[in-house]
Amino acid sequence: MSDATQSRDLEAITTAPDRRPADLQPAWRQDFPIDWPLDQYVERRDFVKFLVLTSGALAVGQVAIVAQNWLRRRQGRPEMRRVAALADIPVGGSLLFRYPGEHDTNVLVRLGPEELVAYSQKCTHLSCAVIPEPDKNVLHCPCHEGFFDLRSGAPIAGPPRRPLPRITLEVRGGEVFATGVEYRTS
Repeated sequence: MSDATQSRDLEAITTAPDRRPADLQPAWRQDFPIDWPLDQYVERRDFVKFLVLTSGALAVGQVAIVAQNWLRRRQGRPEMRRVAALADIPVGGSLLFRYPGEHDTNVLVRLGPEELVAYSQKCTHLSCAVIPEPDKNVLHCPCHEGFFDLRSGAPIAGPPRRPLPRITLEVRGGEVFATGVEYRTS
């Protein structure tokens, strides 16, 4: 018998983990044999299948991101919506409101007599609710101790790396209106 034939025959032998002969093995081992010599062997076809599926999943994910951004731009600016009367918000006070959709919670803070800022209330790290602290000039995310600058929405401490989406505001006749959402990357 040649060496190549003998090595193939050794690979075909099923060996139990405890190396006892087959007649001394428990009955369940015959139903579930373990091929120890071939246990770590991965066929080229299986490896290529894994690579193709993984690459395909990554490509589909990228296409989904591009499609989402394209659709967001096609929708245009959201409609203008009344938030509150300016007299109802004291200087240093805050107010929660929903814009542009019913599930989009935002926070409006009045910094001065004529100065208002509004941001999405979802932290850009893991979407926890941010809490305004006007006396400290920050928006605080208590989940992971993230802090955002109250005037710019930029992250200043903690794990968040992206600024909060800003809600653009307009004041007309003593009424505050939300007019759009600005998504920023830095």
